[in-house]
Order: sequence, then C-alpha cells, then structure tokens
Amino acid sequence: MDAMMKRLQSIEERYNEINEEMMSPEIVSDPKRLAKLGKEQASLKQSVEAYEELKGLNSHIEQAEEMAKEHDPELKEMAQMELEELLPKKEALIAKIEVLLIPKDPNDDHDCIVEIRGAAGGDEGNIFAGDLYRMYVRYAETQGWKIQVLEMSESEAGGFSMISFLVKGDEVYRQLKFESGAHRVQRVPKTETQGRIHTSTATVLVLPDAEETDIEIDPADLTFETHRASGAGGQHINKTDSAVRIVHVPTGITVNCQEGRSQHENRETALRLIRARVFEELNRQKEEEEGAVRRAKIGTGDRSEKIRTYNYPQNRVTDHRIGFTINQLDRIMEGKLDDVIAALLAEEQRQKLAGENNA
Repeated sequence: MDAMMKRLQSIEERYNEINEEMMSPEIVSDPKRLAKLGKEQASLKQSVEAYEELKGLNSHIEQAEEMAKEHDPELKEMAQMELEELLPKKEALIAKIEVLLIPKDPNDDHDCIVEIRGAAGGDEGNIFAGDLYRMYVRYAETQGWKIQVLEMSESEAGGFSMISFLVKGDEVYRQLKFESGAHRVQRVPKTETQGRIHTSTATVLVLPDAEETDIEIDPADLTFETHRASGAGGQHINKTDSAVRIVHVPTGITVNCQEGRSQHENRETALRLIRARVFEELNRQKEEEEGAVRRAKIGTGDRSEKIRTYNYPQNRVTDHRIGFTINQLDRIMEGKLDDVIAALLAEEQRQKLAGENNA
C-alpha cells in the first residue's frame, strides 16, 4: 500500500509539473511539444483523480476509526456503520488503481499502419487478403476512424497481393496491435469445381504510425530514387517519374510508393512508411539487446505466426493465442470485431496484472 501511495504521489507531482510547463511561453509557442505534454497529462489524469479520491477515503476512514474508540455506544455504532460503507469502497478503488498503474504500451494512443499480403493459396490467399481489408474498413467505420490507402497491388482474381493503409482515430494501435500474424481461412474457393475445402492464408502486419517526435531519422541515412509507376492507375502512369523508392541504409528497410498522383504525394507516403518501419525495427532491436520480453505480449507479432482461423463451413472464428472461439464468422467479416478485440485486451490486462504481482 505504501509503494502504491508513493507511486501515486509521484504521478500527481508530474501532473502538476506538466500543468506549469504548459503555461510557459516557450512551450505555448511550440505546438509539437505542447501536444506531446497534453497527451502525457491526459494519460495521468485518471490516476490523479483516483489518488485524490483515495486520500479523501483514507481521511474519512481514520476519522471513523477514531470515533469507534469513543465510549458512547451511539457514536461507536455510527462509526461502525460508516466503516462498513467506506472499507468496501476503498477496496474497490484500490482494485481500480492497480489497473490504472499497469504500465501502458507507449504506442497505444498512436494511429497505425496496417499491411495485408496474400500468402499461401495463390489467388485464394489474395482474395482473402481483400476480405480482411474490407473487414478492417467496416470495423473502422463503426469506431469513427478514417482510412487512407498508402500502397496497393491488386490481384487479377480479386483481392490484393498486398495492400497497406493508414488508420487514424482514438487509440487505434491499442485495438489493432494484436492483428499482426498469419490469418488462415478454410472454405471452398469460387474456383473449386468439386466443392472441396481449401486452406489459405493472408498475413497482417500492424505498425504504430511513428510521429516525428517518436523517432529522428538522419536524412543522410536515406537514399531516394524516383521511377515510373507501373500497373493500372490511369493516364499518368508511365508518363512521369512519380513513383518514389526510399531505402533506410542502416537497416536495409525499403519502401516503394506509387499510388499517389504526384511525386510529392508518394514521397510523403514513403517517408511515413519508412518512419513506422524503422521505429518498429529499432524497438525490436532494443528489446533483443536488453533481453527483454514484453510483458503481456500476446503472441510474437511475427508475420509467420498463425494467430487466427476463419472457418466458413462452420461459421467459426478461433483466435489460437488465447483459445477464443466465436461462431459468428459472418458478423466478424462484416467488421463486428468488438468481441475478439475485447477478449485480447482483457488477456493483455490479465497478463500485465500477473506480471506486476510477480515482479
């Protein structure tokens, strides 16, 4: 309890510090720093409010305990009644504070970039990649999020061999971060004449949309090339060098963008993608160097890890990492992902709490 109170006190001190910083002319004139401080303050607000409530409860409990020592039977009874009301309140508040004090993933409030690729199964894998894209678009609509396609390679049979898109909104990365991995589909493809069920896969990669304040990339580490865009895309294709390829030399990460109507647009998109991918790679390297395994990591987040199966004949979706099954595949594919995402977030919280208690 003492450790919790000390931690809450330091959070309150930081909250008050931010208040003062945000009023200084230096910060007010710097929109980026102001926005960053505002985000940090918002993340501390609930803990500060809970701390104030806990201090108030502790004060009332102390008064009631003092009153219970009186010789007057009526006062004793009043004190006992008050304690019977206050102690369960304190217990519930402490449980709430324990959850609030769980270390948060610093990327949870970021927008994110999602990349889907058709994998095993040829045309059917690409068609399924298209189905997953539509599923995420519909889910985004229910959340009031916005989607912007960044890169796209359509498949002749339908769907995409690859599509990447930006998702913008509140706590987007928090809700979509567990989608990374191999998604497996079991169904009868449209091209199958004998009605046999095939198994195909598409891979999903979810990256936090790294802001310029998250990572500084030395321009000298980037090489830029322009070339003519290829494939379908209208009359401008192959007439100008509008496509942009960027390589981050230290990591070898390469991005190629040609969906935009101008070289400027493609350059902006490519820089955004390179920033997100380098940010993720540097975080991965840092964890490896420290020998750190992220607490409450549900799965590895690797593209190769089979995370979920979509079984069409049985209308069933199973998330293998948490043993979660729901017989509502038709609803899931329409973007009704709330139950699956809620189960993943609940497991993340359970594991974090267990990690905190074992620390």
